[in-house]
This record gives sequence, C-alpha cells and structure tokens, in this order.
Amino acid sequence: ACVLRALRQLAGRRCVRAGQPRSAVETRRLTEQHVAPGGTSSDLLRRDLCFLDREEPEQRVAMRPERTPYLLPPLLLLLLRAAASQYSSDQCSWRGSGLTHEAHARDVEQVYLRCSQGALEWLYPTGALIVNLRPNILSPAAQRLAVCIKPSGESRGANIYLEKAGRLQLLLREEEQPAGQVHCFGIEEGSLFIEATPRQDISRKITAFQYELVNHRPGADPSTAPCQPCSDSEVLLAVCSSDFVARGSIVGVQDEAEQHESVISVSLSRLIRQKSRVFVPAGGRAPHWRGQMRTPLECGVKPGDGDFLFTGAVRFGEAWLGCAPRFKDFLRLYGEALDRGTNPCHIDTA
Repeated sequence: ACVLRALRQLAGRRCVRAGQPRSAVETRRLTEQHVAPGGTSSDLLRRDLCFLDREEPEQRVAMRPERTPYLLPPLLLLLLRAAASQYSSDQCSWRGSGLTHEAHARDVEQVYLRCSQGALEWLYPTGALIVNLRPNILSPAAQRLAVCIKPSGESRGANIYLEKAGRLQLLLREEEQPAGQVHCFGIEEGSLFIEATPRQDISRKITAFQYELVNHRPGADPSTAPCQPCSDSEVLLAVCSSDFVARGSIVGVQDEAEQHESVISVSLSRLIRQKSRVFVPAGGRAPHWRGQMRTPLECGVKPGDGDFLFTGAVRFGEAWLGCAPRFKDFLRLYGEALDRGTNPCHIDTA
C-alpha cells in the first residue's frame, strides 16, 4: 500500500479544460491552497489538483492525466528489487532467503503449502521456518494422509524437526540430508520446524527438499516399510489402491549401502496399472516391460524364480515395492475372496 501511494504521488496529474488550459493566476491560486506554510510548490510531489467547475454538465472540465515521465527514487527501487528477490511462493512451493533474518537470527517465519506435491528452498538459512503442509480439502480423509519429504543432495544448513503443540521431534539432522533418503510422517503428527544451525558463515548453504502427500497406509513410508510378508487382506487392498500393479519376475538385485536401499530390476509380462511411466516397454513381439523398484536394505531382497505380483507406491518418480506375493498365491486368495464376496475391487487375472 505504501509503494502504491508513493507511485501515485510521484506520477501526479494535471487538469485542463478541454481546449482551454488554466491561466497562470488560477494555477498559482490552486497551488497556494495546497502548500503547507513555509513550504514550496515542490513539496506537493505533484499532488492531484483536479477540480470540477460549478457549471452545467455539458460545460464541466474534461480531466485527462498528463503523460509526464517520472523516475522512482533509488531507495524505492532498491526496496522493490529486494522484496521481489527474497521470496517466491505459491500454494505448492516456497523459495526464500535467510538474509531477511540476518539482523534477527532468532526470527521464526510461517510458511503454508497446500498442494499434493511441491518443493521448498531456503537460501542462507538463519532463524527458523515453520512449514504447514495442509491440503485444500475439508474431509476426514485428510487426517489419514502422510507427508513424504526427500532432501536435495545439496541440502545443508539446518536441522528438520516435527513440531506439535510446542514439542519438537528430530526428523533429519543436517548431515543426513545430502543422502536424499525419503522420510514420511502422518500429517496429524504436526508441522515441519526447520531450524538453521548456528554458524558465522552462512554462504553456500541451502536447505531444500521435495514433498508429496500420500495415503497413510501400511508401506506408505518407503524408508520404514515393513519387511514381513503382507497378510491376505493387505494384498487384496494393495491391488486396489497401489500406484502400480504388475505381474513379473526379478532379474537382479543391487544393494546401495550408502542409501540404505536395495534396487530391484524386474521384467514384467503384464502391467495392470501404473501411476507414472516408471516401467517402460522393452520391445519384442510379446508385450513386455522393464524397470526398477526400491526397498529398504534391511529387507534383504534376493533374486528368486517364478512370477510375482508386484504392488507398491511411486515416490518422487521412483517405484517402491509394497506387497509382492507369488502370483500363484495371489490367484488362490483372490479366488477365495470372490467366492465369499469379500474382494475390495475387481481385477482381471486372465
């Protein structure tokens, strides 16, 4: 509002009668009425001096602004540029700079993100941020959502906590973030509290991560997904609700100790559903797909013979394995559910 008011004052307007400019005496009289005692006409900042003469409507003054060039004061230009460069935000992502907190290192700023996925980037972190991840839906189902975050490989300069009712729970230390490991938590567990680590030199420090809102169900957290086999009811539910469902075999397994993950290469003979193109056609006469899935390293996945039913979630463009029974076992339990009428959804098993 202050910037707009200053621009209006700087721009100014001059009024003239259509085809007849005001006389010098009349202009001087109007100016004297608006100059403070002891001031000059320059004190007006080109104040609006438009008046309507008390004449008939058809003889009234026609007002038109004079298009005179003007320059913004250097200080005002600097403030505008600083305001534009410090923050960039929408409903999905936020980008800001801790330089605005440098004089007040204990400042805490609130950030609100309301999309199902997005990103945060905090340059030169100082002070703290409270990040409220809230979807734009009013439904009891919103309380069953989980939030998954994946730090950037260059993320450093702050620790990340969960905050609820003034209590903090450590989620990610600064030194753990460059590994880029995905961490998930229930949306009802609180907001993210990102606290800058104290240091004299904040240059080259950026705290950054991507986030996604997902259904809060078993296996929704890829980093802590249970390694034990799924129950019959969990398998049937996974077939209906997973981001991908496919029949195939395991080609190979590669362990990544630094990431605490195992990468499973698979060959698929049937792709029932996939949320995004994590599995791609492999070519050949018969329909065939290939791709990779990830699972926690501690699950100890090994290559095995035979066909499996693969289900799971897609997180940040990567497939994470959920329930994976042998395909013949799935056919048996699905047939039994059909006979009892307890199958949660229909799937073509041919």
